[in-house]
Amino acid sequence: MTSLNLGPLAIPMQHALLYLGFFAALLAGWVAGRKHKTNPEGALFAMLIGGLLVARLAFVGQYFEQYAAAPLSLVDIRDGGFLLWPGLLAAALVGGVLAWRRPVLRQSLAIAVLVGGSLWGSGQALVSALERSRQLPALSLMDLQGNPVELRELDGRPLVINLWATWCPPCRREMPVLVAAQKAHPDVRFMLVNQGEQAEAVSRYLTEQGLAPREVVLDSGNRLGQATGSFGLPTTLFYDANGRLNHSHMGELSSASLEHGLRQLP
Repeated sequence: MTSLNLGPLAIPMQHALLYLGFFAALLAGWVAGRKHKTNPEGALFAMLIGGLLVARLAFVGQYFEQYAAAPLSLVDIRDGGFLLWPGLLAAALVGGVLAWRRPVLRQSLAIAVLVGGSLWGSGQALVSALERSRQLPALSLMDLQGNPVELRELDGRPLVINLWATWCPPCRREMPVLVAAQKAHPDVRFMLVNQGEQAEAVSRYLTEQGLAPREVVLDSGNRLGQATGSFGLPTTLFYDANGRLNHSHMGELSSASLEHGLRQLP
């Protein structure tokens, strides 16, 4: 499952787990601090903001070449460009400094971090384990010429599947990034699976935009999204050469976040 559905709203699972862990930390800190009439809420927000800021800066630094081509994309965090470990270290440092300056916060802040971190970490581990146990679904789709395409017919390369639609603005924005990646990474197979549209509409859109991606496939019944638990668009699924899901990304890809996803493939 790549997303959590709340009615018509699809939230990336990683974001949902972060929200859940943080609110659990706020609640645990409030309960633990009532005895001493203190609340670590401010410290927890400082840790969160500091961690996210450093995680973003570390990611931008690692992929600066990609961001340099489009400087405004540095602040566009919709691409999910964050590095985990620098962010965690920064959050721990902020929390340590605040606890050192205000000893009264130490107990409640430690309990809050333990509860929230445990919930978030265990959730991440569970979702990651479930993802990595999934094989490429045995589905037969159609290309733009009406020919059948068997998803499990692998060719020895890792496979990147992008679920998209022409009516989806972030899908449209990331399409040139995927087309460029197809040309730059011939050792990786890219399959762009359109969700729920007819061949004529898809072909017309690609022609109007001057795009010529390889392996555009039609999934008129949205079966692949349902089979993989990917209910939000765009979603990109990264499979190894054996058809096992390695990881996924829900939301718009930048050239940097796509490169990061490709580097995680075995």
